[in-house]
Amino acid sequence: MRVRTRLGAVCVLAALLTGCQGAPGGGTERDGRPGERRAAAASPAPARPSGYGAVFLAVDECSSFGRTSFTEVSCTGERAAARVVARHDGTVRDGPRCPATTDFVLHISEQRPSSDEDGDGAVPRGYACMRNLQPPHPGDPGGGGGPRTIVGDCVYGLGDGRVRETACDGGGRRKPEYEVTKAVDDRSKCPASTALYVRLGGTSPVGCARPV
Repeated sequence: MRVRTRLGAVCVLAALLTGCQGAPGGGTERDGRPGERRAAAASPAPARPSGYGAVFLAVDECSSFGRTSFTEVSCTGERAAARVVARHDGTVRDGPRCPATTDFVLHISEQRPSSDEDGDGAVPRGYACMRNLQPPHPGDPGGGGGPRTIVGDCVYGLGDGRVRETACDGGGRRKPEYEVTKAVDDRSKCPASTALYVRLGGTSPVGCARPV
């Protein structure tokens, strides 16, 4: 999914997604609704509603969902769909990891527009870790999605030693083949029932998975 916002291009990053770009034409879903930010990067910034800080999509701020776009909206509004649970500068690859149950990640590209949130002439590259306000929560254990694989998640094999996450209840496009039952710092610490090792990252980078 892609969007052009006043602060830059935003897209959802899945586990294998590596880039994003602004939507053609620089448009958004709609402009002018209370609690929303306009999307025209080159136009002067309108008066900012109360509650918005110096950072676009800061922690505890909310976004809407659209068919092709996301916009920051008031968390008390009817269009609020997901909340920021963590916000970092830089890239996902080089920055801190999102919380374990993050549902999706929004990537914010670096921009130097004529006007920006804090008036310093720059909007730094960063990313927002998002959690849906209502179910489903693909980032939950067994949910079949989210940017991280965690204990309780299920995967299926892609060949060549690669795996992909899928819902443990069988409701995804592919049936689960293995479930991650434990996270350890070394393969030798996995239980005897382990049939597959899954790369998790972090301080316990090895996932011990058993057949389901």
